[in-house]
Amino acid sequence: MPKSDPYDPPPPYTPLIGDTQPSGPHYSAPDQYQTDDRNPPIVSQPPGYQPYSGPAPYPAGPCGNAPCYGSIRTVTVPQTIIIVNACPACRIGVLEDQYNALGILCAILFFPIGILCCLATKTKKCSNCGAYFD
Repeated sequence: MPKSDPYDPPPPYTPLIGDTQPSGPHYSAPDQYQTDDRNPPIVSQPPGYQPYSGPAPYPAGPCGNAPCYGSIRTVTVPQTIIIVNACPACRIGVLEDQYNALGILCAILFFPIGILCCLATKTKKCSNCGAYFD
């Protein structure tokens, strides 16, 4: 096979005058698609193939298959908003941690275990109503 120069122009796509045969490769259909008068075309399907039957029909709504305009009821569900560290008494204030003097003194004097005593003796106070919670 002769090597072609990459700068050569491509061959023309129109057949030359006087050519009876096309100059390029031609395509012939595989045997399974060729037909003759005696045999119908044979087209094999892969195993497990099921022909597509179209989209599934929509389920019927309350008005059948017709659209329902204005007849749909909407139900609003009240939302409960839970605020972390909110006062359960007034629901406005925020609970703040307060440590008493005995807990702080235990945390300093008995360092590793004293912190547990400090955390066990803390109280929570509301910033709005001043209520104490343990």
